[in-house]
Amino acid sequence: MTGSEGAAPADLIVTGAVIRTADRARPRAEAFAVRDGRIAAVGARADVEHLRGPETRSLDAGDAAVYPGFVDVHNHHALAGRTELFELSLPPSLTVDEILDRVREKAATLPDDAWIIGGAVSTTLLPTLANTASRRRLDEAAGGRPVVLIEDSRHNRWANTRALELAGITADRIPVGGVTVLDPDDGTPTGVLYEAAGIPVQEAYDRSGGLTAAQHVAASRRGIELLNSFGITTFQDAGVSLDILGALADLDRAGELNAWVVSSLLINDEIFGVDPIGQPLIDQGERFRTAHHRPDFVKIFLDGVPPARTASFLDPYPADAVHGAHFHGETIMSFDELHGWLSSVAARGLGAKVHCTGDGSARLVLDVTERLRREGVTTPIQIAHGQFLAESDIPRLAELQVSADISPFIWYPGVIPQALAEVLGERAEHSQPNRALLDAGALVAGGSDWPVSDSPNTLEGLQGLVTRADPLGRAAGVLWPEQAITAEEALEVFTINAATAMGLGAETGSLTVGKSADFVVLSRDAIAGPADEIVATDVVSTWFAGRLVHGR
Repeated sequence: MTGSEGAAPADLIVTGAVIRTADRARPRAEAFAVRDGRIAAVGARADVEHLRGPETRSLDAGDAAVYPGFVDVHNHHALAGRTELFELSLPPSLTVDEILDRVREKAATLPDDAWIIGGAVSTTLLPTLANTASRRRLDEAAGGRPVVLIEDSRHNRWANTRALELAGITADRIPVGGVTVLDPDDGTPTGVLYEAAGIPVQEAYDRSGGLTAAQHVAASRRGIELLNSFGITTFQDAGVSLDILGALADLDRAGELNAWVVSSLLINDEIFGVDPIGQPLIDQGERFRTAHHRPDFVKIFLDGVPPARTASFLDPYPADAVHGAHFHGETIMSFDELHGWLSSVAARGLGAKVHCTGDGSARLVLDVTERLRREGVTTPIQIAHGQFLAESDIPRLAELQVSADISPFIWYPGVIPQALAEVLGERAEHSQPNRALLDAGALVAGGSDWPVSDSPNTLEGLQGLVTRADPLGRAAGVLWPEQAITAEEALEVFTINAATAMGLGAETGSLTVGKSADFVVLSRDAIAGPADEIVATDVVSTWFAGRLVHGR
């Protein structure tokens, strides 16, 4: 048994037929004890019993399974909560006509000048929406109200005429960043806005009032409630604003933050449209630190997304009429700019999550990190997404101690891989080399990228990592099956690996003495049976710091 003999009685003793710890020193146990929100002992049932006192509560999982609380290294919890509570929620499977019907229904409930904000629109629809006729259909559905709908990667938007007017976007006033798609016939903005071109629309909405401080708190609370419902007790938000920082700190100070949260402070902003970003935001981050909220990372966008040809690749995209035959995409920062930022934040003790969806941007991160490591800089660095990596770069992640932040939710066969295939051709079939990364010794950490993904359900992620197929059976086929990993490895990816990548490996991620008592009770031992049935498992209850935060 691991724990202290002769110690004070436990507050809670958990027993069960299956307890997986994600601790390689003791991968299975019969019981563990919790005191003051921390794990006091782990081991055989008989050995843990000596910590039982008259006030000790019991949780016998019986034939169910107990796992460490799941850890999500990449999501946008507040965006998800905001969408559910205050915006028009659209599944990306909707057709254009169905989207317009939903907008029309929403408009009927709103004042004449109210904004309609929502999403997600499938990325595969954007080319068919990029014309004046479609924009006018959106105008009609909204009854003249301003509308902006985000597409499923959350990088691009579709806005109507009134929203463009309020944002000051015209044929003569095109946003400096991103791509504003113009109608080829009349030369006017179609309302399809790629990357930073959509920021002026977001800013126009914010000028109209946006969300209140109380609504930001409600959005964060709801996002975390949803995460808890899937057994998630720790996560890293991949891009926060001052409002989100404040909401998280307020929740924790009120004793209502039911998760460990690591925030990523935006250095540059290609999609969100928040203010401040960069140094002014970093300068304020520390005042939002609380017991369970750690503003310990920054977020850097180094490229965009492949379907919009804004990702940076080592080899050129297939030729098209707009970009020609030698277009590779571009990184948003140069080597020197990225080196300067990473050096600066490292001096403040901050890590960095760097968005890279092409192998060209990933190469740049590794090249800059190689120089930083020679200079003695040890700050944690994550390559976010890392879906395409040059074969020669895979060993470098382990050598340079760069974590791979992977999101199986957005690469197993489905809408986004379909969009990738339309742009990249056969190259899209070789993404997410997770087997190769693990074999090379890299730290592979799992994230959902929810709400870019439909759900943050970790069980879907586990199954996708093992089968390389769509866990929900919505799309046929498998994606590069040679890169499948084992179920036990997948559990580590979404527990101890992810916690380690975000700097919380000493606090959570495994059922180990001294760590926070964060765990999930599942209806069965999900990873022990057939790989294609992992997702057919229910979350019975979720516990954070020894407290029940979801379930019975």
